[in-house]
Parts: sequence; C-alpha cells; structure tokens
Amino acid sequence: MPAALRLHSFLPRSCANGPGTRAVIWTQGCSLACPGCYNPQTHAFAGGSVVPVAELFERIARLGPAIEGLTLSGGEPLQQPEAVAELLARVRAETNLSVLLFTGYSWPEVAARPGAGALLAGVDVLIAGRYVAARRVARGLRGSANQTLHLLTPRYSLPDLEAAPEAEVVIGRDGDISASGIQPPCLD
Repeated sequence: MPAALRLHSFLPRSCANGPGTRAVIWTQGCSLACPGCYNPQTHAFAGGSVVPVAELFERIARLGPAIEGLTLSGGEPLQQPEAVAELLARVRAETNLSVLLFTGYSWPEVAARPGAGALLAGVDVLIAGRYVAARRVARGLRGSANQTLHLLTPRYSLPDLEAAPEAEVVIGRDGDISASGIQPPCLD
C-alpha cells in the first residue's frame, strides 16, 4: 500500500515558517499535546485528510520556483515517520528545496528513533523540543527557550532563521483567513 500522510493543512506559500517563501505541511496527530500549544486542533489522530505521499510530493513540486523550501510542523510529523521519511527522500532527490522540520521530540529522542538517520538526511534545519509555555520566547522560529535548533546542512545560518517574520496572516483564494508563524495573531 502506498505511503500516506494524515494532514491537518497545507499552505502553498508562507514567509513566516522558515527562510524565504516555503510550502508548509501541518500533520494531524500528536500524542505529546504540549500545554499551551498554538495548534491543539492538530492533536487528535482522527480528522484532517489522508493524502498519498506521491500526491503531496506532486503538489509541492508543481510550486516550482515559487518556493525555496518546505516546512513540516504539526501535530507531530515524527509520529508518521515512514510517510515523512518517504516524502523528504523524494524532496531531497527530486528538487532543490530546503527542508525545515519542527518536532516536539528532543534531539536525543529524535536521534534514538528507528530510521532517524534516513529521515534526518532529508532535513536542513530541525527545531526540536516540546513547547513549554513558561519558557515562551516566540522568536527565531523557536516557541520556547528549551527548544533546540539544529543546522544539519550548511544551507542556512542562524541569522537566516532569525530573519523569518514572526507571523503572517494569509487570505486564501476562497476568502478563508488564517494566521501562521511562531507568534501568529489571534483571529478569534
């Protein structure tokens, strides 16, 4: 059976989820459920949509030169490791896109996961660690001070990551309004 990801949402263009203009995937499902998480609606494993990795890759590839990279967030992307690894392998092999991955797992937890080496081979920047509301910083793409930043390739530097805007408001073609970034405004 072909690999598939359970998605919460897909944003074809974002400027607040890493360096440059990026496509963003928010996965659906997270058992970590950090108190104060900005995306609690992504925690349930039910919901969202199930999208074959091949279809999702084609969606990303069609964006072509309009984006410089892909950001994966959640939910918890590493709770769908096989599908994420397959997607990242295709992105690395078939495009020039960079990859930034947010995970609630700490660096030691990520490194200890089965298949971590293969998965991380497709990642340029990893931001690791659970969100801790009492240590909130919301800058430099880190939500809280305990989260660690790992530059896994020389593609980006710390100033590149710090240059990403803290937030953006996106108005979709259908008129839907959403907020995104490390410090998005409340739209309620």
